[in-house]
Amino acid sequence: MDLKNLFSKISFDKSDKEQPTQKDAPTHWVKCPECASLMFFKEVENQNNICPKCNFHMRIGAKRRIEILADIDSFVEYDSELKPVDPLKFVDKKSYKKRVDEAVKKTGRTSAVVSGECTINGVPVQIVVFDFAFMGGSLGSVEGEKIVRAVDRAMEKHQGLIIVSASGGARMQESTFSLMQMAKTSAALKKMDKAKLPFISVLTDPTMGGVSASFAFLGDIIMAEPGALVGFAGQRVIKQTIGADLPEGFQRAEFLLEKGSIDMVVNRSEMKKTLSDLLTMFRKTPIQAS
Repeated sequence: MDLKNLFSKISFDKSDKEQPTQKDAPTHWVKCPECASLMFFKEVENQNNICPKCNFHMRIGAKRRIEILADIDSFVEYDSELKPVDPLKFVDKKSYKKRVDEAVKKTGRTSAVVSGECTINGVPVQIVVFDFAFMGGSLGSVEGEKIVRAVDRAMEKHQGLIIVSASGGARMQESTFSLMQMAKTSAALKKMDKAKLPFISVLTDPTMGGVSASFAFLGDIIMAEPGALVGFAGQRVIKQTIGADLPEGFQRAEFLLEKGSIDMVVNRSEMKKTLSDLLTMFRKTPIQAS
C-alpha cells in the first residue's frame, strides 16, 4: 500500500475542529487539531469524539451530542417546523435568505437549535442543543423561540431543562430581533427559577457573544467541556479595547473554573452520568423537619 498517496488524500482544516462524519472522511482517518495525531476514525468515534492521545474534545454536531447524552430511542424532537424569516431583507456579501438556504442544505435542519425531550439514564428532561454547523450556532428568533417553548414544556411537565451551547453569539442578520432573544430567553428562565425547576447549562467550544451574555450563564449549574472557549468578545478585540496583555487561556473553561465563573469542567465521556446525577438530586423532595 502506498501510504504517501493514502495520507495525501486527507485534508484537515485546523480552524474547523468538529469531528467529520464517516461520509465526509472516505479514508477513515482523523487528525487531531491539537496534537496532530493521526487516528482511525472509529477509534475517535468510540471515545465520544475525544482524542485518545491528548484528551482534546473535538467539536460535534447536535445529532452526535444527543446520541451521547440521551438514552437510546428516548429523544423526541419538537418545533422542527420553525424556520427563520428575513424581516430586514438583510444583505451583506450574500442575502440572509441565501445563507439560511445554504445552512439548511449543509445540516439538514432549519435552525441552529435542536430541541426536544429525552431521558438521561432514565431521568426525563427537556433538552436544547446548539449546532455550530448552522451559521455558527448563532442565536436568532427561531432559536430563542425554541428555547422558550422548551422552558414552557419543562414547567408543564415539571421537568428540568438542559441547554448545550455552541455558538458564536447573536445572529447579525437579524439585528435587534436577535438581540431581543437574550432578554426573551432570560425572562423565560426566570419563570423556571420561580417554579424551582433545575436549569443546567452546558458550555462547549465555542460559547461566545450574546449566548454567553444571556442564558448560558443563568444555569443553576454551569458546566463546561475541557478546553471550551467561553467568553463575550474575542481576545484580540478585548486586548485592543483595554490596551493590556491578557492572562494565558483566560477564556478557556479551566480558567473560568479557577476564577469561579462556572461550577465544573466535565469530560464528555462523564457528562451523561453527571447530568443524570444532578437531575436526580434536584428531583428529590426535601426532608420535612419534624
